[in-house]
Amino acid sequence: MPRGRYALHDPHDHTPLAEEHFHCAPGPSGWRYVAQLTTPGGDHHGSVDLTLDELGRPLRLELHAGGWQVRGAALDGVTWVRTDPTGSQATEGNVRAHTFAGTSPAFLVATTRLLRLTPSAPTTRLRVVTFTDPVLAPRTEDHSWALVNREAHATDNGPLTVDEYQVTALDTGEQHTVHIAGDVVLAAPGIELEDLESPPSTFD
Repeated sequence: MPRGRYALHDPHDHTPLAEEHFHCAPGPSGWRYVAQLTTPGGDHHGSVDLTLDELGRPLRLELHAGGWQVRGAALDGVTWVRTDPTGSQATEGNVRAHTFAGTSPAFLVATTRLLRLTPSAPTTRLRVVTFTDPVLAPRTEDHSWALVNREAHATDNGPLTVDEYQVTALDTGEQHTVHIAGDVVLAAPGIELEDLESPPSTFD
């Protein structure tokens, strides 16, 4: 069960935003990721709880940030309920999208589980609902993903396979690179793996 800490920062000016203390593991249903977020000053900043089914679809999502809460799942596309801090203005949403996205590294791993790309596979387009900081506002976006390289690196625990993805935001054309090993993000814009207590889990 990988356990560790990500540092999250603004991908443009590198301002520190939060630290995400996580653990994750494959399970009977697919894969689960749980994390607590703290501010650079150490205050509680939110939480992430994501469970995928065996096909990589979001079975259950629960996010907390800025007093807001989102619960969601794959249902007729993706469906969610967003609740304000007072609980008086809950809003429901549903979009014909493939999965959810957001600032947590969990969403990048979840997307790779859903797509299951190979180095020879063509670029794949998908629609996502992104929950944006700081109030978890939903935004529907179209992205494309391509697995451009796969390399095995020798480690003390045996070979570690690292996948390099090219991700494009289709509305702006902006491209970035994501490196993932198993169920751990090694590097991505705004994400830095600072501590990892055990090796990434491998998926069948």
